[in-house]
This record gives sequence, C-alpha cells and structure tokens, in this order.
Amino acid sequence: MTVRGDVTESARPRPDLVIGRDDLFTRAREQLAGGGSVLVHGPAGIGKSTVLRALATQYTATARTVLRCSATESESHLPFLALADLLGLVVDEVSEGLPAPQRTALESALTGRGESTLLRDGLALRLAVLSVFRSLAARGPLLIVADDLQWLDPASAELLGFAARRLGGTPVRMLCAVRTDSEPRGRRHDIQLRACPPDTLAVRVAPLPHAQVAELLRRHGHTRLPRSIVRDIHRTSGGNPLFALELGRALAESPTPPRPGEPLPVPTSLRALVLSRLDMLSAEARRTLLVASAGARPTLALLHAAGRANAEAETALAASLGLLTTEQDAPGIRFAHPLVSAALYAEATSAERRAAHAALSTAAGDPIERARHLALASTGPDPRVAARLGEAATAARDRGAPRVAAELGLLAARHTPADDVPGPDERRLRAAEDALTAGESDLARDLAREVLAQASTPAHRVRAWMVVIDAAGQAMPEVDAVFPQALADAGDDPRLLASVRYRLAWRTLIAEGDLAKGRVEAARAAELAARGGDRPTELLALALRAQMETLTGHPAAPDTIERAMREPQDARVACDHNGAGAVRFRWLLMGDRLAEARSTITGLLGEVRRRGMAESEVHFLRCLAETELLAGQCGRALDLARESLRLARDTGIGEAAGAMVTSLAEAAGGDVRQALALAREAVERAEREGDLVYLSRALFALGHARLVAGDASGAVQALRRVRDLEEGLGVDPARGRWQGDLAEALVRTGDPGQAQDVIDTTRERALRLGRASVLAVLDRAEGLVHAARGDLDVAEALLRSARDRLGELGCGLEAARAAFALAGLRPHRPGPAPYDEAVRMFRRCRARPWLRQVEAAAAVPRPPRQAAPPAPAALDALAATERQVAALVMEGATNREIAARLFLSVKTVEATLTRVYRKLGIRSRVDIVRLAAGRAAG
Repeated sequence: MTVRGDVTESARPRPDLVIGRDDLFTRAREQLAGGGSVLVHGPAGIGKSTVLRALATQYTATARTVLRCSATESESHLPFLALADLLGLVVDEVSEGLPAPQRTALESALTGRGESTLLRDGLALRLAVLSVFRSLAARGPLLIVADDLQWLDPASAELLGFAARRLGGTPVRMLCAVRTDSEPRGRRHDIQLRACPPDTLAVRVAPLPHAQVAELLRRHGHTRLPRSIVRDIHRTSGGNPLFALELGRALAESPTPPRPGEPLPVPTSLRALVLSRLDMLSAEARRTLLVASAGARPTLALLHAAGRANAEAETALAASLGLLTTEQDAPGIRFAHPLVSAALYAEATSAERRAAHAALSTAAGDPIERARHLALASTGPDPRVAARLGEAATAARDRGAPRVAAELGLLAARHTPADDVPGPDERRLRAAEDALTAGESDLARDLAREVLAQASTPAHRVRAWMVVIDAAGQAMPEVDAVFPQALADAGDDPRLLASVRYRLAWRTLIAEGDLAKGRVEAARAAELAARGGDRPTELLALALRAQMETLTGHPAAPDTIERAMREPQDARVACDHNGAGAVRFRWLLMGDRLAEARSTITGLLGEVRRRGMAESEVHFLRCLAETELLAGQCGRALDLARESLRLARDTGIGEAAGAMVTSLAEAAGGDVRQALALAREAVERAEREGDLVYLSRALFALGHARLVAGDASGAVQALRRVRDLEEGLGVDPARGRWQGDLAEALVRTGDPGQAQDVIDTTRERALRLGRASVLAVLDRAEGLVHAARGDLDVAEALLRSARDRLGELGCGLEAARAAFALAGLRPHRPGPAPYDEAVRMFRRCRARPWLRQVEAAAAVPRPPRQAAPPAPAALDALAATERQVAALVMEGATNREIAARLFLSVKTVEATLTRVYRKLGIRSRVDIVRLAAGRAAG
C-alpha cells in the first residue's frame, strides 16, 4: 500500500512513548537523517514492530510516498505477495512510463494472470521494480517500510534486494524489521539481508531492564502488582515486552497471586509459543527438563544425582530443538529463555513437581537448596521440615541473602504446626523483617497483615505494627492510624513501648519537621529500650537523637554519637543506615572532614552489601555521591547517584531522595534538563508523601538546577521555599548548603540587598558552628554582591579568598565556581585569558554543565578595551547596578554580554534597563549612547 506524506495517521506509537529504546532511536534517527536505511532485529515479542511503526511515523512526514508490506508465515509461500502489497496501489501511476516488456512482466507478477516468473521474465521484472522505485523517488523522497522480513516470500525478497542494491544516490530509505535470535549473520539470514541496501544499519532490539518492564506494566494498567511479582515477571520474561505483558495479564486474571517460591501463572499463549517443540521429546526427557527447571543452578552432575541417568543425551536433544543453550566453557544447563523453564514447570502437574523437588532435596549440594526442595516436595504441617527451613533461613541471612531468607521463612511458617515453638506467627514476622531488609516492602506488609489478622499476643502484634510502619518508608503520614493501635497493644511494656516511641520520633522528624520535639521523643525511646533490655532499639534511638542534634548543630551531638557507638553493639544496627555509623558520617561531612567521611561511608557500604541490606545500600550510595559532589568529583558522584536511583526504583525505597541527589549530580556533571526533571519528581514525591525533611532538600535541588540552567528567578522561588521550611528549626547551614545559591540567584535577579541579608544571617550561625566551607561559599556570594554594586576591588578580594579556602578544604566544584566568578569581574585584564583557570578547574571536576557556561562566557565577543566615556551627570541618580548596566551599554555591550559580565540573567538586565529609561526620561539604549556622546563632545 502507499501512504502520502501529507496524510496523518492516528494510533501510531510515538518514539517518545516507546519505553527503553532511547539509544536505539538515536542511532536509527542518525542513519535515516543521513539518507541511510535501518534493519531492526531481535527475537519474537521483543518490540521490533513497535519500534518500526514509531520510526515510520516520525519519518512519514518527510517522505512524499511511503510503501508498506508486512509478511506472515502462513502466506510466505505465495510468490510476489509482498511485492503486491508494496506496489499494488501505485503501479497504475507509473506503469505507463515503463517499457512494454517491463510493464507486462510487472503486471503479470502483481495480478497472477500471466505466466511471469523470475525464471521466465527475470530481467524485465527486476528492471521494472527498480524503475518504479526510481520513478517514485524522482517525485520526492520514498520510504519503504517492511515488517517481518523473515516471512517475506523469496521472490519478493529477491526483487526488493535487486532494487535496493541499485538505488544509491536516490532519495530512497528502507525501514525493515526481522525476527532473529542472534546477530543477523550466516546463511539463515541471507534472504533478509539481501532485501536491504548494502549500507543498512542493523540495530538489535535488546531486552528491557527491570525498571522499564515495571513502567511497561504500569502503562498497561497493571499498577497494583507487588514489586516482588514485578521482579519475577522481569526475570521470567527475560525483559521481553510481549512476554511481560502476557504474564501481567495472566496475573491480573488469576484469583490468587502466587506467593514467594511459587511459579508465575504462564498463560496458554506463551506456553504454546515456547513449548511447541516439547512434543518431540520423550516422556523421560521431559521429566529431566522438569528437574532442571526446578533447580536453582542445574548441572549434568545434579541431574545424575537426582536420578536422571540419561541426562547427557536428553539435554543434547533439547539443545538441538532450541529449548536449551549449550556453552562449552560453562558446566551448567541453561534454558534458551527463562520462559521455557517457567512454562515447563507450569505445564507439569502438582505430583510431577513434588517428585522433581523430592529428587533435588537429596541431590542438591547446598543445604539451603536442599531445605527449599524438601519444603516444595512436602504438603501440610511438618515440624521436621519447618525446623530445616528455619535453619536454612538463618544460613541465608548470615550469607547476606535476606530475600532468600524471607522466602524460606515463609515456607517454614506454612509447614509449622500451630502449637510448635517457634510458632507460625513468629516465623512469618521474621520473614517479614527479612523482606524489609531485602527491600521487599510489599511482601513484608502483607505478612504483617496476616499476623495482625490472627495474632493475639502483644509482642507479635507490636512487631507486626512496626513492620507496617517501616514498610511505609518516608510516607509515614499514611500510617498515622497505626500508632494508637500499636501503643494500645504495647501497654506498659517498656520494651514494646520503645519500638513504638522510636518510630514516633521518626514521624515527628519526617511529617512535622520538628527536630527539637523529635530529639526528646528519641531520648525517651532510648530510655525505655534500656529499661526493657532491648539494646538494638536503644542504639537506634540514640543514633536518631544524635542525628537530630547533628542536623541542628547541637553541642551534644558528638557525645550522643559516642554513646551510640559504645559496646555492647549490635552488628546489624552498627551498619544500618539509621545507626550511629551513618550519623557519624553526616557529622564528619558537615564538618568538612571529607576524607574521613568518605572512608566511613565506604566501609558502611561494603558491609551492608555483604549483608544484603537493600535500604541501607540505597542510602549509603547516595551518601557517597554527596561526598564526591562536595569534593568536586562530579563524574564519580554522577555514577554513584545514578546507581542509587536505579536501585531505589527497583526496590521502591527512597525514590524521592534518590531523585534529589541524582538531580544535584546531573546539575554538576551531567545533563541540566535531566537535573530539572529529577528535581521536580523529588519535590512531587516528597509533597505527596508528606516528607518535610526531603521536601526541603528536593526544593534545594530544584533551585540549584534552575540556577545552573540560567533561570535565576525560578531558583529564587524554589530556594525561598527552602528558607521558609527551615526557618525557626535551627538547621545547621552545612546540612543543606542552599544559602549561597539563594544569595547568588538574588544577585542575578537584581536584588543584592536581599542577597546580603541572606549572607549575614547565615554567616552568624556558620561562624558559631565553625563551618569553614559554608563561610567560604558565603564570601563568594558576597563577592558577587559587591560586584553588582560596582565595588570590584572588594569583590575580587572576596572571590580570591573564597577560591583559595575552598580549594584547601577539598571542595573542588565550589572553588571552581569562585574562579569563574572572579574571571567575570575583569574580563579585559592583561595576561592569560581570564577564564583559563576556571576552565581547568571545571575540567578537573568533570563539571560539564559549568564548563559549558564558562566556555559560553569566554566566547562572548568583547569590544576593544577603550577608555569609557565619561558618564553624564544624570547617571549619578541611578542605583549601583543601574549605573553599571548603563556604563556597559555606553561601551556597546549587548544585553547578553552585560548579563555574562555582571553575573545577571538577561531578563534582569532588560528589567534594569527599563528602570534606567524611566529615571533618565529616555526611550532606548540609543539614547544612553547619545547622552554619553554629548557628554564627551562637551
């Protein structure tokens, strides 16, 4: 068929709405923009057709004619069918211009009325197709879109390839898609490749990562799937979008979702897709593959130990059928796709699955695996099985695999008799706590609700309430109703009350932003825990009290940190993100002890990774990114922040905080547009969750990103909200470090007076607390204030001092910003180019957004240095900034040049000039020049 370039087609996917294909689209766009062709390839269901339609939609507008065909397997034996699809609607337009032999051959092939074949009329038919394409291209650009080339009938493929190889120099582009299991090479792909021009770019559509599969499911309405289920969908689908959506649909239609350890329901459509070759296997070979699908890491040795005597021959046959992949260097058995394993398992009966697990319960070498298979081979309560599973859960926890421990603990609870010790509720609670450690908040919450639905003992109920609260994360206001119930269940028991009061202290900090009240509540929780003999909770409460003291610069902070680090310690609390080690890191960072802070947080990060503590890992990655940002290691900070955000999105833990820190890192060393988007996301999430602490931090990130992007007024708006949130709380200025940015933004918007007020207010507190880097940044901001007022000598002294002190403290990025401001004071000074030092410093920091600003400022053409014309007396009535702007206008500077030299925004320069015109009674900048010229002539 043909589609004219002026026809608008609806319901076509837009490239910006296709998930996870940015790199692919970038490469394809570059190829197509250069007049080349693109072949999109990948396995079934990976999204080739979606990508093809999106690209075709984008490039249809640039083509006069679009020819399309889409082959199917059932029709691939019909000769010339694809050719008819391509040319059927345009042949009448161009056939009259063809030589008679070509016209006859083409009409015969398209209608099937004659006896035309490639053997009989080969040359005429080939030349006819080539002539049609050339004729259409002569009228305007031609785009040929061909989907599912693997089903293209050989005759059409040969004709298309013949023409494609001879269309060089004509405005013809081809956009094709083909199903491949690997790179398109070898004899099996020859037909498809011959159908494309020689210089075609082959682009493989890769599987989607976890976060993008989650987004795909969300966009298709599967918004309530637990994160653990989404993770299983991603693993089972192998990142294949079609498979993921089919699995999501099957789960939506299932009345009971699978529990941890249970297989996902694999719909019939997918089973047929991946198991079509299973009928070629014997019953024994199918049992062998079922055992392999039930094992965690199947090998031939494991299959032999499980009683599969002919495993070599049976797995070799399965590999020849494409069910398994063979790797010479790897001893393991790997299914060709995770869905093959899942479908095999889903296809088996319950009895067949139990038999496979029973065989593996004695064959597996790992005791954790043996216990898991024993559980899955058993039915009903069994204290022996429950005890084995409990031991295995402990071993998994000690190995740093809390997710596995949670799964085993849940299996143990199912096999635990009601009167056993520990009982089912105790095992469920331990599994819930392991799930929290692993970042499985949805699973933890569900298990806690199960306990609350039936437990009557206060200790179990309070523990379950604590899991519900902890699973809420920063969104504590959402569980406000839980606290009165938890307090009622705790009664007068100091141990139980300590757990509740500790979380109430956190709620006070997050939801109310009241640091003083939170400090009192944390101290109360520590006292109750000490009375109840609950050392872990006592340590956590002391650490929380120390954190609030650190945030406010309270003089007791070092002593409280020391108390929280005294023996006896709890190994898990010691490395927890809410423990004393994390608080000590923050205290070191705020005190400009960067090397010690980096060493501390690196050690904590290594320990929580060893233990599998997901939430702490997310937190410490952010902390390390903050440290590198302050040290001016922008590239390293960006890598860490992005890693933290990926993990936060995968687990649903701390996404607002992750977006905030990554925004700061993007503004320092990445993409400012991305920084703005992430900052807005962080603000929205913090506002939605009612998290006042991270709302303040998110607004700072937004203000900073706007400042870097050149939007000074937007920066002032966001940073004033930060000031309003923190006003009266006594937050240490070294915590947020937003004051210098607010002062600079105020200067850029033409309000140096307010900027000086911010500096003076902050300096008083920073001096009292000894915050050296904060004081140096304030001096940099004050240098900009003096520059705006025309006091260039004072400004230069302040900026030089700030640059040197920040460099000595190891704050590389802040020192570079001071050097940048210093260069802008006197751009005509003799000697090396004024911006050279700033360029070197920003390059050393890998601060790409700042480097672009410096290069733009250095590239602004400067007029030859001349003596400035004497200012008319009327200019004496102007304010300092107004006089500076008017004087630069007299020199012939443009508004953009004035903005760069005075560190103002262009909008501020324009507003200042408007005030100048009004005060001088003139209408334009030309009148200012005339005033100066008149003064000089007089």
